[in-house]
Amino acid sequence: MESLQGRVYLVTGGGTGIGAATALRLVELGASVTVLGRRVEPLEAVVAAAERSGGAALAHSGDVRDPAAVQECVDATVARFGRIDGLVNNAAGNFVTPAERLSPNGWRAVVDIVLNGAWNCTSAVGRRLIEAGTPGAVVSVVATYAWTGHPGTVHSAAAKAGVVAMSKSLAVEWARYGIRLNCIAPGPTTTEGAGAALWASAEDHDRVLASVPAGRFGTPEEIGDLTAFLLSDQAGYVTGSVLTADGGQSLGRQVYGSPVADIAGTAAR
Repeated sequence: MESLQGRVYLVTGGGTGIGAATALRLVELGASVTVLGRRVEPLEAVVAAAERSGGAALAHSGDVRDPAAVQECVDATVARFGRIDGLVNNAAGNFVTPAERLSPNGWRAVVDIVLNGAWNCTSAVGRRLIEAGTPGAVVSVVATYAWTGHPGTVHSAAAKAGVVAMSKSLAVEWARYGIRLNCIAPGPTTTEGAGAALWASAEDHDRVLASVPAGRFGTPEEIGDLTAFLLSDQAGYVTGSVLTADGGQSLGRQVYGSPVADIAGTAAR
């Protein structure tokens, strides 16, 4: 992986799961990071881990739904590290519910965090990059149901679809400034937050796992590696794209013909 020495990135939802793994991977590659979230304790744990490895990190408590709080975080990042080079929009909220039971507050909460939060952060970081006359990169974490849809996640699917459209639109508009915007769409990934929201029971866990042709869940570290690649100059000609990392889940379960497992078993015999 290409070194990110001297770069500075803001990672939202950076205290746990994919956000924490991504922040620590960026530090490992030489970058400094600010981790933004609402709970101070996990953010400080990430900073401590970064510092133990010889890196530099800043914990900043704030809510991505609040444009003023986001701007304060960007300003604090520049004050601490002298610059900012990009952003990882990872903060999210989700829960599974039939659409007819989804309350206005439930819809608003998820859309505010996922879509409005991503816009608040992207806008603040993008303006800073444009004013400084420096190139940069933004990676937003979405999900494959942003374009396939999925029962029970209408609020999250709509919000993440908006993030994809926002990223593609800005990829064109901000290309002249050297700012790239891409998305990464993880499949089922082993994190505490996703597990509680999307496969709360052992039965749910097994059903989700059975939908992944690769036969396993992803890891936060794998998503962190791919995010680091999209931020790096190795991906310098990549913008307006969505990188899917889901073990083949979004390709769908087999409907026609003999099950692949049966065919493989027959060939082996």
